Amino acid sequence: MSRQNYIFTSESVSEGHPDKVCDRISDSILDAFLAEEPEARVACETFATTNRVVIGGEVGLSDQTKLATYMEKVEDIARAAIKDIGYEQDKFHHATCEITNLLHEQSANIAQGVDAGDDKDEGAGDQGIMFGYATTETDALMPAPIQYSHAILRRLAEVRKNGTEPTLRPDAKSQVSLRYESGKPVEVTSIVLSTQHAEETQTSADIRAIVEPYIREVLPEGLITAKTEWWVNPTGTFVIGGPDGDAGLTGRKIIVDTYGGAAPHGGGAFSGKDPTKVDRSAAYAARYLAKNVVAAGMAERCTIQLSYAIGVAKPLSIYADTFGTGEVDPSAIEKAIGEVMDLTPRGIRHHLSLNRPIYARTAAYGHFGRAPEADGGFSWERTDLVDALKAAV
Repeated sequence: MSRQNYIFTSESVSEGHPDKVCDRISDSILDAFLAEEPEARVACETFATTNRVVIGGEVGLSDQTKLATYMEKVEDIARAAIKDIGYEQDKFHHATCEITNLLHEQSANIAQGVDAGDDKDEGAGDQGIMFGYATTETDALMPAPIQYSHAILRRLAEVRKNGTEPTLRPDAKSQVSLRYESGKPVEVTSIVLSTQHAEETQTSADIRAIVEPYIREVLPEGLITAKTEWWVNPTGTFVIGGPDGDAGLTGRKIIVDTYGGAAPHGGGAFSGKDPTKVDRSAAYAARYLAKNVVAAGMAERCTIQLSYAIGVAKPLSIYADTFGTGEVDPSAIEKAIGEVMDLTPRGIRHHLSLNRPIYARTAAYGHFGRAPEADGGFSWERTDLVDALKAAV
């Protein structure tokens, strides 16, 4: 039996955090290639520091002669991403930072592993393990601490960008600690919020006065109590932020991207990778399956693990854990999962319609716990497998 009474903490970072700037640039470039060629193979990494962005990685196209033409657009894509985030600082400005593009053709050795899969299907782009998780703690079937940490920063970004709070700046981090009783979140014990701001004269108290109403707005009523500890800009001034304050790198916030530490992560980052990379697509599929298991009432909590080998199409293993909350035996869930969804890389891509330019929007505020969108964005958040799963167990 898992613990029922405890305090658990998760953190999030804003779209202006240096690592998230890099995730956004990498995913924006991925989207641009997928818009031109849905079967494009992309592995794009970005590094950012003071007045400098370096982009590298590999691209595979059906006609590699087109690569040079597409490469001419990469710098503009990166600048547009930085501009949308909101960076216009002297030492990190979308119009003036130096951008170096080192993308090149995909390795033929990697391509052959993906293309030459068994049963005439494409193989996985790499070996690895991927996890998905769902829980009844929130309406989105996400762990509450990470869901609320994301919600705080997403709301602050909205009021920064629409001009309501003109002294807020893009770089920010949040952290929420929740006390659980009988396995359910009942109280926020502490809130940590550090946000970049415009003026050296603004104190921690000034920033708290700005952000506190929005934090109270997005957290469920009753969770913040008189005992909740507030730590807003606890070190004081935070004017120098973003890549000017700290270097950023694609793929360095994988726990922020997933479940805030409440569930395992296989180790692979998501951003900048096309959906033939099972680091991304199979993690999305695992979340989709876990969410549908919970939505079907089979368990209050569910973890799904999938494993793959490079060049091999079918998953090597499927594992389910319902933490003693299940109405259905985990082995029956494992069997049902294999029946209701084709978990080859191609099967996942087709089932979730992943060959679309839908990834830049995932680069901040979590890949999970978001509403499915009309154009196919966040398709892995649908609960359309409920009936099939019920019929299969």
